Amino acid sequence: MTKELTLVIMAGGLGSRFGGLKQVEPIDDNNNFIIDYSIFDAIRSGFDKVVFIIKKEHLDIFKTTIGERISKQIKVEYSFQGQDDFVPKNIFHNRTKPWGTGHAVLCAKNNIESNFVVINADDFYGLDGYRVASKFFKDKPDENTYAIVGYKAENTLTENGAVKRGVCKVKNGMLESVDESLLEKIDGRIFATSLATNEKIELSPNQLVSMNLICFRHNYLDVLEKTFSDFIHCKNTNLEKDEFFVLSQIPYAKEHFKADMKVLSTSAVWQGVTYKEDKEQVVLSIKKLRDEGVYPAKLWDSEK
Repeated sequence: MTKELTLVIMAGGLGSRFGGLKQVEPIDDNNNFIIDYSIFDAIRSGFDKVVFIIKKEHLDIFKTTIGERISKQIKVEYSFQGQDDFVPKNIFHNRTKPWGTGHAVLCAKNNIESNFVVINADDFYGLDGYRVASKFFKDKPDENTYAIVGYKAENTLTENGAVKRGVCKVKNGMLESVDESLLEKIDGRIFATSLATNEKIELSPNQLVSMNLICFRHNYLDVLEKTFSDFIHCKNTNLEKDEFFVLSQIPYAKEHFKADMKVLSTSAVWQGVTYKEDKEQVVLSIKKLRDEGVYPAKLWDSEK
C-alpha cells in the first residue's frame, strides 16, 4: 500500500440543469475550470494523485483540457463509470442515469491504492476544506476511521433554486446518519426536503451538511463492492431510478468493520454552477479570491 493521498473527482454527470458539460466550463480569464481550482488547492494541501471518474466518451475532452494542464503538476489517472460495471450479467435493467456516487467511486477501485478523498467535479470547496481533509490523514487515524468535511448549510446555497445536500446527524463528533435532501432558502430561512421521506424541515444556518468532500481509508472500497451487490440484488431496489450513495454504506462499515466517521468542519464557502444562472456569481467570487491573493493570477505555469 502506497502512502499517496489521492483526490477522486466524480465527473461523470452531464449537468442537465446547467445545459451542458459543466465540469469543463471556464470560470476565469485563463479558461480554468472549477476542477482546476480544486486540484490546485489539493496539491498545496499535500495530495499527490488525481483520479477522474468520467464517462468513456468524455475522455478526450478531459485529456485535452484539464488533463493537459495538470499532468505536469500531479499524477493523473482516469476511471470510467459504465452502466454495467459491477452489475452481474443476469441482472436486467433499463437504466439510463448513473447508479450514484457510491457506484462512481467503486468504478475507480483499480485506480485507488491509498487513502483517498472524494469530491464532486462541479463544486468549489475552498482551500480550507482540503487542508482539513489532509490534516485528518496527517494525524494518522485508525484504519477504520473515516471522515466527512461538513459545511455550514448557509454556506452551500444558491439563489437560483434547490441544491442537493446531505444533512448530517452528529453525535459526539461522529456521524450517525446522512439524509440526502434538497436545500433551498425561502424568505431568508433554510429548508430541507428529504429525498427519502419527502419530509420538509427548517435547518439552522450552522447545520452541517455534506458536500461530498469525504475522507476514506482504502478498505472502504471493499464495503462499496459488497453493499452495491446487495443493492443490485435487493427486491425492493428500483433498478431504473434508485441511487447508490457513497455515504449511505457507512452503517454497513460500522457493523462489519467497527468503523467510525468523524465529522470535521470548515468555514469555507461553497461555490458551484448547479444552474446556468450561477456562473456569473462563481466568476465574480473567484476573481475576488484572486484579487485577495488566495489564488495567483495564473494557476499553472503553462498559462499565458
